[in-house]
Amino acid sequence: MSGGDDDYVYDEASGEWLSASDVRDRAAAAAAGPEVRDAVGNLLADGDSVVLVKDLTVKGAGQTLKVGTVIKSIRLTGDAQEIDCRHAGIKGLVLRAEFVRKR
Repeated sequence: MSGGDDDYVYDEASGEWLSASDVRDRAAAAAAGPEVRDAVGNLLADGDSVVLVKDLTVKGAGQTLKVGTVIKSIRLTGDAQEIDCRHAGIKGLVLRAEFVRKR
């Protein structure tokens, strides 16, 4: 055991006894949200620019976004695989992170 008077809490989800500091660390990580990674594993953040790595047909817009199209100023949605974007003529565009690469 680590030296100290750290309290332990039973975590019903994992079935483990965790120190109070571990519980705080896990809660902070959960509050931060999931990590969003692009097609090659780069960590994405709000405001990043991305490039498409695949031609994508946009449902409802009648457009195809081509490989190499730059999407500026993305926003993370809280989902580990979805990013919110803006592109000329397409409102409410949501892309999967697996189809983009950080620029």
